[in-house]
Amino acid sequence: MTATLIWTLWILAALVVTGLYLSWTAGRLDRLHARIDAARAALDAQLLRRASVAQELATSGVLDPAASIVLYEAAHAARQAEEDQREVAESDLSQALRAVFEHPQQVEEVRAAPGGEAATSELAEAVRRVPMARRFHNDAVGAARRLREHRKVRWFRLAGHAPFPMAFEMDDEPPAALVDRGTGPAA
Repeated sequence: MTATLIWTLWILAALVVTGLYLSWTAGRLDRLHARIDAARAALDAQLLRRASVAQELATSGVLDPAASIVLYEAAHAARQAEEDQREVAESDLSQALRAVFEHPQQVEEVRAAPGGEAATSELAEAVRRVPMARRFHNDAVGAARRLREHRKVRWFRLAGHAPFPMAFEMDDEPPAALVDRGTGPAA
């Protein structure tokens, strides 16, 4: 009788410990998903800021007409892109920014125009923040993916109905001529 009671207590203790561990893992996964949501919101805000500043610069009259059209259309497409086309549109904006600000001389011409110094500083700051925001988002996605790949998470369905997290892959290389000069306060 005492042996049965001892075994029952051991089994009960093992079940409690397993339940606590699974609950802790589910909570950790939930926190990772919340972190992904927050990082995605920050990334969206930085992408929107970059597109808005690029559009503002394109319509300010400090760029030549051809560069203004290229930059405005890419920025507009990035702001209006559907979710499934967003990565491509943001990559196109990065390429347009690199084309418009390919040479340091182009950046200096824009800076020399009235209001150009403030506009280029604001754009440089915006393009610097996009890769950081994307890195934070993709790091959170990677952590959640690694946890979701564990057998215990799959077997016990600890992720619930949360969609599988997807990284945001885009070309976010800033124009070298724009950010190499050390513009803005974060340089």
